[in-house]
Amino acid sequence: MIRVIVLGAAAGGGFPQWNANSEACRRTRAGDPQAPSATQASIAVSGDDRHWFVLNAAPDLRIQIERTPALHPRHGLRSTPIAGVVLTGGEVDTLTGLLTLRESEPFHLFATDTVLRRLDANPIFEVVSRRLVPRLPLHVSVQQPLTGPHTSDSLLRLTPFAVPGKVPLYAEADMSAGAAPAGDAGPAGAAPDDGETIGLEITDGTRRLLFVPGCAMMTDEIRRRADGADCVFFDATLWRDDEMIVQGLGAKTGGRMGHMSVDGPGGVIESFRGLRIAHKILIHINNSNPLLLHDSPERQRAQDAGWLAARDGMELDL
Repeated sequence: MIRVIVLGAAAGGGFPQWNANSEACRRTRAGDPQAPSATQASIAVSGDDRHWFVLNAAPDLRIQIERTPALHPRHGLRSTPIAGVVLTGGEVDTLTGLLTLRESEPFHLFATDTVLRRLDANPIFEVVSRRLVPRLPLHVSVQQPLTGPHTSDSLLRLTPFAVPGKVPLYAEADMSAGAAPAGDAGPAGAAPDDGETIGLEITDGTRRLLFVPGCAMMTDEIRRRADGADCVFFDATLWRDDEMIVQGLGAKTGGRMGHMSVDGPGGVIESFRGLRIAHKILIHINNSNPLLLHDSPERQRAQDAGWLAARDGMELDL
């Protein structure tokens, strides 16, 4: 068994974003049921309904925990069923929630060496005590058990795999000379095997779940891993590559930001066509993306292609 709870469905900034005044965000603030709010992307998984692992520590993690009974303390004055946190990258919206977990509670923190170095370089993350929270390296394409301080066997195994992505925005000044400059409109990616961006494959030995909230382009390995999976959560930041430009929200394409578009040539819908996947779910959806609107034609097109848009609080038992 793999139990899954969507803690947050939206991309960085959430929905509505604090400074966004688009029609969609105004609908959400007005309480339109067709435009429900969403927090920043994260899911929780468990193989035994007792030990839970949070995939990406979003800035909204505290409120996500509070509205998710499965993650509430169960024993004594202080405790948590959260056995570990797994990071898919070093972006602000994947790791800032670690600061919420600073109250002397033990859990395991998993990330690639690249991301762990980014945490090591920022002293603010030392408030998450290394004595209680060991930082455990993930090695691409190497399967390992998901463990916590109180469980050596959660019944789940994790395999990180490389996906094309980019360095975090705050680290772009340190990019190598061969990387794409900040104004470039084409795909901007770190090398797919450098540990900056990974996907996660989780299995209980029978069922398989893939979590890929950020991906700049499809690869043969992603298609191979996804084919036959019981569930895939996949990057849906933008509906179309030039979405931010067309809406007057920015000068970068989705490719430049390290994200595939959902629609169009080379997009998510096209790239997954023909694969056998029981549940296909779009996640990390930007506030500019009409997928967040339940009455949008784009959302219907995604559904017609076999995709669901994630929503906060969605649960699945695989």
